[in-house]
Amino acid sequence: MKQVILTGDRPTGRLHVGHYVGSLRERVELQNSGKYDDIYIMIADAQALTDNAEHPEKVRQNILNVALDYLAVGLDPEKSTLFIQSMVPQLPELTVYYMNLVTVARVQRNPTVKSEIQMRNFEASIPVGFLCYPISQAADITAFKATAVPVGEDQLPMLEQCKEIVRKFNATYGETLVEPEIILPSNKACLRLPGIDGKAKMSKSLGNCIYLSDEPEEIREKIMSMYTDPNHLRVQDPGQVEGNPVFIYLDAFCRPEYFDEFLPEYSGLDELKDHYRRGGLGDVKVKRFLNSVMQAELEPIRTRRKMWQGRLGDVAEILKAGCDTARATAGDTLGDVRRAMQIDYFENGTLTI
Repeated sequence: MKQVILTGDRPTGRLHVGHYVGSLRERVELQNSGKYDDIYIMIADAQALTDNAEHPEKVRQNILNVALDYLAVGLDPEKSTLFIQSMVPQLPELTVYYMNLVTVARVQRNPTVKSEIQMRNFEASIPVGFLCYPISQAADITAFKATAVPVGEDQLPMLEQCKEIVRKFNATYGETLVEPEIILPSNKACLRLPGIDGKAKMSKSLGNCIYLSDEPEEIREKIMSMYTDPNHLRVQDPGQVEGNPVFIYLDAFCRPEYFDEFLPEYSGLDELKDHYRRGGLGDVKVKRFLNSVMQAELEPIRTRRKMWQGRLGDVAEILKAGCDTARATAGDTLGDVRRAMQIDYFENGTLTI
């Protein structure tokens, strides 16, 4: 069986470092590993419209932003197919067929859907499209016969729902769809990066993000304003590392060589944490070190993004070619699904009943 990856992001704004450590960095490593036959990276504009239906311009304006971020982090159009979800009409058709295999109660029990409904204040009036987006995600994944989906930990319930749909379809209509496996970030600190305000999740809507395209001074200001241990009031006070966003970011981004370059008086992150725990290490010093680390990590990404910004015509061609490839692949899967469901009435040019 071919090894295939499908993953993507909603185009509701520029991508941030939470996206990077949660999935983008892993995607680039997987892309360059040579282990996968095909890699599909989707800009999920149709999914974004489920809670932005009245502001389509927001989604449209961010198609290029997401594409630029993809190219900036190192996704290579020679190795990965970058495409726009709404340009593949086979996906909503598959969604309609899968809807018959899932109950409303099952979708409502999905923990990711429940938390996002609450976050968007949809409790009193949930758009049907939003409620059904786990089914749409299953269509996206299965359309490309994805064997692996690299995502953040918060997407585990979505993948489990996809697996249920695959099993139900195959049990009902015969072995047709491929059941995917989830690939989580190898660094546990990357499973969910908190916002700079200490809230559990970095979110564009909460305004607590460091964006991949932020300029150096913007990054510095955000890091220096970061939430830390509220009980670490004086330098000499013992501090808490666990749950402290500054140290969570260091866990996610810091490499051993950064100590030699930026903080040579410490042998590594463990020694820095021990000093903070026992007291005598101020938040400002740790934040300055984190700023140096983040600047080193994000500078090459920002540079590549600016290079691609000067080649927007090429970016458009990359997306157009990717959409063509995605339509062809999804079309093959849709044909398999129709045959399995016995709704391939005119496949041979004549009505077959």
